[in-house]
Amino acid sequence: MSSWTKLDEDLGPERGDDDFLTDDEENQAHRNNYEPSEAETESEVGRPEGIAISAPNNNAWPQSYWQSIDMYTNVMTPPSLPSLTFMRSRGPSFSSLSSFVKWQQAPDDNSSQLSGKLLASEASLEKEGLAASSPPTLSAKNSVCELPPPKEHSCSFSQAVLNGINVLCGMGLITTPYAIKEGGWLSLILLALFGVICCYTGILLMRCLESCPGLRTYPDIGQAAFGSTGRLILSIILYLELYGACVEFLTMMGDNLAAIFPNTHIAFAGIHLQSHEIFAITATLVVLPTVWLQNLSLLSYLSVGGVGASILVAILLLWVGAVNQVGFHHSGSALNLSGLSVTIGIYGFGYAGHSVFPNIYTSMRKPSQFPAVLLTCGAFCFFMYTGVAICGYLMFGDSVRSQFTLNMPEEFVASKIAVWTTIVNPMTKYALTITPVALSLEELFPVAWMGSHLASILTRTVLVLSTLVVALSFPFFGAVMALMGSLLAMLVAIIFPGVCYLILLKGRLTKSQITTCVFVIMLGVLCSIIGTYSSITKIAEQMD
Repeated sequence: MSSWTKLDEDLGPERGDDDFLTDDEENQAHRNNYEPSEAETESEVGRPEGIAISAPNNNAWPQSYWQSIDMYTNVMTPPSLPSLTFMRSRGPSFSSLSSFVKWQQAPDDNSSQLSGKLLASEASLEKEGLAASSPPTLSAKNSVCELPPPKEHSCSFSQAVLNGINVLCGMGLITTPYAIKEGGWLSLILLALFGVICCYTGILLMRCLESCPGLRTYPDIGQAAFGSTGRLILSIILYLELYGACVEFLTMMGDNLAAIFPNTHIAFAGIHLQSHEIFAITATLVVLPTVWLQNLSLLSYLSVGGVGASILVAILLLWVGAVNQVGFHHSGSALNLSGLSVTIGIYGFGYAGHSVFPNIYTSMRKPSQFPAVLLTCGAFCFFMYTGVAICGYLMFGDSVRSQFTLNMPEEFVASKIAVWTTIVNPMTKYALTITPVALSLEELFPVAWMGSHLASILTRTVLVLSTLVVALSFPFFGAVMALMGSLLAMLVAIIFPGVCYLILLKGRLTKSQITTCVFVIMLGVLCSIIGTYSSITKIAEQMD
């Protein structure tokens, strides 16, 4: 008895029995005292009541997706001052450290605040392969590349729109005249249809994110719907999409440089390199050092010009046709069924920004405006794609190539500006696009390699060289884009959003919502099968 009295004296008058709470009492007090912020309240608008879905486990691969895609997406709000520091040996990554400090210093973080409201039992979490969101830890899985903390609730409506346009309106723009050549004028109906569908599926992704406060990225949605296997498969598809974009960057830079210097060739030791092969290698050597950069903020600033570059190229095309008097005199066929399947893939690629839509949604100060952001981006891209497609095909007719810049007469100043813009713009985007893929691979390093700058540089170098090998093996810009649009974009932009939506909100949807969603999924599956088969066939024909 005396020992208990002594213990009470040691604890002092401030630590009476009434101050001790059990874990359940603490959780209940936390729930009672919790007051959601304005941003959190807006993000919960439309969330079905009673959903008991937990955030995916932070230790699941890939851990770097959120921050690396955030850097790739938020070009309108660069996270830090530019730096040209190259990789060097150091300790734990800045991204892991900043996230850890954020959790330690901000216990009222969105995920930790709302974790008390998640009522799923431990048994059900283990069964689904999910766990409550927990603070990031300083594990051995650290990259030598610095990533800034992800931006949450920091972007205005206009910034989110510009970020979305910068992602959507890129390489697909210069291929739209070729899409009309393949599918005919009536294929523009498909362009409008895909625009509407992709806006719809983007909203479905938003609803999926709102179904649980811990969901932030597309892989998170995949894990919530299908478990760890779904996260793995979906992450691989997303990274393949980014990898394929880098392959197309090299092909585009090589083709346009070859158009400027068409007579360049090399014959050495029995090896004969044509101009497009030489310049694809040259472009690779130029972008390789940017992949080694430790801080990609400078490239994030430069890539903001992507929107301006797209608008500039479109204006220059119109200038060449009207002012330089190339004219708009070609007609073409109304519908070409034999090439329509290739057109499907190209149009699908043009609207495939769903891998980064969750990051844009998370970064918005007012997430409830996200549907308006999607509609604005979709409308802008539709008018840009349609205008360029019509002008380009009227100017060049059936002779139009997969990149209309290759058809522009080289004697005009406007043509030269358009070609050089098409060359320089991918150079600023290559490193930002390949970095998420590189970081995901670095997470798989053995423990002995973690934090090694040499291992990271070698990995990135091999990754970049592999994109060169693929670009040289399949130098067919339009056909490869159609394949990516049919195989990857249809999965990411149309099929998976609908399937995840049906699973995560099961039992809370009306019959009309289910019917619409199932129709969109079936349409996506059909387009994917037809487009993939036709694209592979076209690539095989061009290789012969």
